Amino acid sequence: FPSSPLPTPTPVTLPEEAHVPILMYHYVSELPPDADSLRRDLTVSPEDFEAQLAYLAEAGYHPITLTDLTLYLTQGYPLPDKPVILTFDDGYADAYTVVFPLLLKYGFPGTFFVLATPTHFESPGYMTWKQMKEMSEAGMDIQAHGRDHVDLRGQSYDYLVYQIVGAQEAIQYHTGRLPRFFCYPSGRYDADVIAVLKSAGYWGAVTTEWGYTHTRDNLFMLPRIRIRGSDTLESFVEKLEWR
Repeated sequence: FPSSPLPTPTPVTLPEEAHVPILMYHYVSELPPDADSLRRDLTVSPEDFEAQLAYLAEAGYHPITLTDLTLYLTQGYPLPDKPVILTFDDGYADAYTVVFPLLLKYGFPGTFFVLATPTHFESPGYMTWKQMKEMSEAGMDIQAHGRDHVDLRGQSYDYLVYQIVGAQEAIQYHTGRLPRFFCYPSGRYDADVIAVLKSAGYWGAVTTEWGYTHTRDNLFMLPRIRIRGSDTLESFVEKLEWR
Protein backbone atom coordinates (compact mmCIF):
# COMPACT_ATOMS: atom_id res chain seq x y z
CA PHE A 1 0.00 0.00 0.00
CA PRO A 2 1.39 3.43 -0.79
CA SER A 3 2.15 5.33 2.35
CA SER A 4 0.29 8.55 2.74
CA PRO A 5 2.55 11.59 3.02
CA LEU A 6 2.97 12.99 6.50
CA PRO A 7 1.40 16.39 6.96
CA THR A 8 3.91 19.18 6.93
CA PRO A 9 4.03 20.75 10.39
CA THR A 10 3.11 24.40 10.45
CA PRO A 11 6.10 26.35 11.72
CA VAL A 12 5.42 28.48 14.75
CA THR A 13 6.56 32.06 14.35
CA LEU A 14 7.91 33.05 17.73
CA PRO A 15 7.19 36.54 19.02
CA GLU A 16 10.11 38.95 19.01
CA GLU A 17 9.20 40.34 22.42
CA ALA A 18 6.53 40.56 25.07
CA HIS A 19 5.28 43.68 26.83
CA VAL A 20 4.26 42.38 30.25
CA PRO A 21 4.56 44.40 33.47
CA ILE A 22 6.22 42.30 36.19
CA LEU A 23 5.24 44.06 39.40
CA MET A 24 7.71 43.91 42.30
CA TYR A 25 6.49 43.99 45.90
CA HIS A 26 8.26 43.41 49.21
CA TYR A 27 6.18 43.96 52.37
CA VAL A 28 2.39 44.14 52.24
CA SER A 29 1.55 45.05 55.81
CA GLU A 30 0.91 47.81 58.28
CA LEU A 31 4.07 49.77 59.06
CA PRO A 32 5.82 49.00 62.35
CA PRO A 33 6.09 52.03 64.69
CA ASP A 34 9.86 52.28 64.19
CA ALA A 35 9.78 52.04 60.37
CA ASP A 36 12.65 53.89 58.71
CA SER A 37 12.51 55.42 55.23
CA LEU A 38 13.62 52.19 53.54
CA ARG A 39 10.93 50.13 55.25
CA ARG A 40 8.30 52.72 54.37
CA ASP A 41 9.40 52.60 50.73
CA LEU A 42 9.24 48.79 50.64
CA THR A 43 5.86 48.50 52.38
CA VAL A 44 2.49 48.64 50.63
CA SER A 45 -0.48 48.77 52.98
CA PRO A 46 -3.02 45.92 52.78
CA GLU A 47 -5.72 48.46 51.81
CA ASP A 48 -3.65 49.87 48.95
CA PHE A 49 -2.71 46.38 47.78
CA GLU A 50 -6.33 45.25 47.65
CA ALA A 51 -7.26 48.42 45.77
CA GLN A 52 -4.55 47.55 43.23
CA LEU A 53 -5.87 44.00 42.84
CA ALA A 54 -9.40 45.32 42.43
CA TYR A 55 -8.20 47.67 39.71
CA LEU A 56 -6.46 44.81 37.88
CA ALA A 57 -9.67 42.78 37.98
CA GLU A 58 -11.94 45.64 36.91
CA ALA A 59 -9.61 46.79 34.11
CA GLY A 60 -9.42 43.32 32.58
CA TYR A 61 -5.85 42.40 33.51
CA HIS A 62 -4.95 38.72 33.68
CA PRO A 63 -2.18 37.80 36.11
CA ILE A 64 0.07 35.04 34.73
CA THR A 65 3.26 33.28 35.84
CA LEU A 66 6.84 33.56 34.67
CA THR A 67 6.42 30.11 33.14
CA ASP A 68 3.59 31.48 30.98
CA LEU A 69 5.82 34.33 29.83
CA THR A 70 8.71 31.97 29.07
CA LEU A 71 6.53 29.57 27.09
CA TYR A 72 5.15 32.49 25.07
CA LEU A 73 8.64 33.70 24.14
CA THR A 74 10.26 30.32 23.56
CA GLN A 75 7.43 28.20 22.16
CA GLY A 76 4.73 30.63 21.07
CA TYR A 77 2.15 29.61 23.66
CA PRO A 78 -0.56 32.31 23.70
CA LEU A 79 -0.92 34.84 26.49
CA PRO A 80 -4.24 36.28 27.69
CA ASP A 81 -5.21 39.87 27.04
CA LYS A 82 -3.50 42.41 29.32
CA PRO A 83 -1.15 39.98 31.09
CA VAL A 84 0.62 41.05 34.27
CA ILE A 85 2.89 39.18 36.72
CA LEU A 86 2.78 39.79 40.50
CA THR A 87 6.07 39.09 42.29
CA PHE A 88 6.88 39.30 46.01
CA ASP A 89 10.48 39.30 47.21
CA ASP A 90 12.10 37.83 50.34
CA GLY A 91 9.38 35.54 51.71
CA TYR A 92 8.14 37.78 54.50
CA ALA A 93 5.41 36.50 56.82
CA ASP A 94 2.83 38.90 55.40
CA ALA A 95 3.09 37.08 52.06
CA TYR A 96 1.14 34.29 53.76
CA THR A 97 -1.07 36.25 56.15
CA VAL A 98 -2.01 39.18 53.87
CA VAL A 99 -1.03 38.60 50.23
CA PHE A 100 -2.03 34.94 49.87
CA PRO A 101 -5.67 35.36 51.06
CA LEU A 102 -6.17 38.41 48.86
CA LEU A 103 -4.77 36.66 45.78
CA LEU A 104 -7.10 33.74 46.45
CA LYS A 105 -10.03 36.18 46.81
CA TYR A 106 -9.34 37.58 43.33
CA GLY A 107 -8.30 34.28 41.77
CA PHE A 108 -4.82 35.57 40.91
CA PRO A 109 -1.55 33.62 40.93
CA GLY A 110 1.43 35.22 42.66
CA THR A 111 5.16 34.53 42.40
CA PHE A 112 7.06 34.48 45.70
CA PHE A 113 10.86 34.63 45.71
CA VAL A 114 11.95 33.14 49.02
CA LEU A 115 15.16 32.75 51.02
CA ALA A 116 16.01 29.30 52.34
CA THR A 117 18.07 30.17 55.44
CA PRO A 118 15.54 32.34 57.34
CA THR A 119 12.86 29.76 56.55
CA HIS A 120 15.06 26.87 57.68
CA PHE A 121 15.63 28.53 61.05
CA GLU A 122 12.00 29.74 61.23
CA SER A 123 13.19 33.31 61.67
CA PRO A 124 10.51 35.68 62.97
CA GLY A 125 9.00 37.74 60.20
CA TYR A 126 9.39 35.08 57.50
CA MET A 127 7.08 32.41 56.10
CA THR A 128 7.50 28.77 57.12
CA TRP A 129 7.99 25.83 54.76
CA LYS A 130 4.55 24.53 55.77
CA GLN A 131 2.96 27.82 54.73
CA MET A 132 4.83 27.81 51.42
CA LYS A 133 3.70 24.27 50.69
CA GLU A 134 0.09 25.27 51.33
CA MET A 135 0.48 28.26 48.99
CA SER A 136 2.13 26.14 46.31
CA GLU A 137 -0.68 23.59 46.45
CA ALA A 138 -3.20 26.43 46.10
CA GLY A 139 -1.60 27.58 42.83
CA MET A 140 0.99 30.08 44.02
CA ASP A 141 4.46 30.05 42.51
CA ILE A 142 7.29 29.55 45.04
CA GLN A 143 10.60 30.50 43.43
CA ALA A 144 14.18 31.03 44.60
CA HIS A 145 15.90 34.15 45.95
CA GLY A 146 18.99 32.30 47.23
CA ARG A 147 19.82 30.70 50.55
CA ASP A 148 20.71 34.12 51.95
CA HIS A 149 20.16 37.70 50.79
CA VAL A 150 23.74 38.29 49.63
CA ASP A 151 25.53 39.93 46.71
CA LEU A 152 26.43 37.04 44.38
CA ARG A 153 28.82 39.00 42.18
CA GLY A 154 32.44 37.89 42.18
CA GLN A 155 31.77 34.81 44.30
CA SER A 156 33.38 31.40 43.87
CA TYR A 157 31.68 28.68 41.87
CA ASP A 158 31.13 26.55 44.99
CA TYR A 159 29.51 29.45 46.83
CA LEU A 160 27.22 30.19 43.90
CA VAL A 161 26.15 26.54 43.79
CA TYR A 162 25.50 26.65 47.54
CA GLN A 163 23.30 29.74 47.21
CA ILE A 164 21.54 29.00 43.91
CA VAL A 165 21.19 25.22 43.84
CA GLY A 166 20.83 25.01 47.61
CA ALA A 167 17.78 27.25 47.56
CA GLN A 168 16.34 25.35 44.60
CA GLU A 169 16.73 21.97 46.32
CA ALA A 170 15.27 23.23 49.60
CA ILE A 171 12.17 24.62 47.92
CA GLN A 172 11.66 21.45 45.91
CA TYR A 173 12.06 19.30 49.00
CA HIS A 174 9.52 21.28 51.02
CA THR A 175 6.94 22.10 48.33
CA GLY A 176 7.36 19.21 45.89
CA ARG A 177 7.89 21.63 42.99
CA LEU A 178 11.21 22.50 41.37
CA PRO A 179 11.84 26.26 41.14
CA ARG A 180 12.69 27.42 37.61
CA PHE A 181 13.13 31.14 38.25
CA PHE A 182 15.52 33.15 40.38
CA CYS A 183 15.46 36.65 41.83
CA TYR A 184 18.90 38.25 42.21
CA PRO A 185 19.35 39.55 45.77
CA SER A 186 19.32 43.36 45.54
CA GLY A 187 19.27 42.90 41.77
CA ARG A 188 23.00 42.15 41.64
CA TYR A 189 24.44 39.52 39.31
CA ASP A 190 27.25 38.82 36.85
CA ALA A 191 27.99 36.36 34.05
CA ASP A 192 29.10 33.64 36.51
CA VAL A 193 25.77 33.85 38.37
CA ILE A 194 23.84 33.42 35.12
CA ALA A 195 26.05 30.49 34.09
CA VAL A 196 25.31 28.64 37.34
CA LEU A 197 21.58 29.38 37.02
CA LYS A 198 21.54 27.92 33.51
CA SER A 199 23.53 24.86 34.53
CA ALA A 200 21.10 24.25 37.42
CA GLY A 201 18.15 24.17 35.03
CA TYR A 202 16.66 27.56 35.77
CA TRP A 203 14.62 29.06 32.93
CA GLY A 204 15.07 32.73 33.80
CA ALA A 205 15.69 35.37 36.45
CA VAL A 206 14.30 38.76 37.44
CA THR A 207 16.21 41.94 38.18
CA THR A 208 15.34 45.25 39.84
CA GLU A 209 15.84 47.11 36.56
CA TRP A 210 12.83 49.11 35.34
CA GLY A 211 11.09 47.90 32.20
CA TYR A 212 8.25 45.99 30.54
CA THR A 213 9.87 44.49 27.47
CA HIS A 214 11.04 40.87 27.56
CA THR A 215 12.78 38.82 24.87
CA ARG A 216 14.27 35.35 24.56
CA ASP A 217 17.69 36.95 24.96
CA ASN A 218 16.90 38.62 28.29
CA LEU A 219 15.18 35.77 30.13
CA PHE A 220 17.93 35.93 32.78
CA MET A 221 17.72 39.74 32.98
CA LEU A 222 13.96 40.30 33.20
CA PRO A 223 13.08 43.87 34.22
CA ARG A 224 10.32 44.68 36.69
CA ILE A 225 8.16 47.56 37.92
CA ARG A 226 8.73 48.47 41.57
CA ILE A 227 5.57 49.22 43.54
CA ARG A 228 6.39 51.58 46.39
CA GLY A 229 4.71 52.38 49.66
CA SER A 230 4.18 55.94 48.45
CA ASP A 231 2.26 54.86 45.33
CA THR A 232 -1.30 56.09 45.08
CA LEU A 233 -3.78 54.12 43.01
CA GLU A 234 -3.28 56.74 40.29
CA SER A 235 0.50 56.32 40.23
CA PHE A 236 0.06 52.52 40.32
CA VAL A 237 -2.14 52.73 37.20
CA GLU A 238 0.37 55.04 35.51
CA LYS A 239 3.17 52.53 36.13
CA LEU A 240 1.03 49.65 34.95
CA GLU A 241 -0.05 51.35 31.74
CA TRP A 242 3.17 53.20 30.91
CA ARG A 243 4.50 52.47 27.45
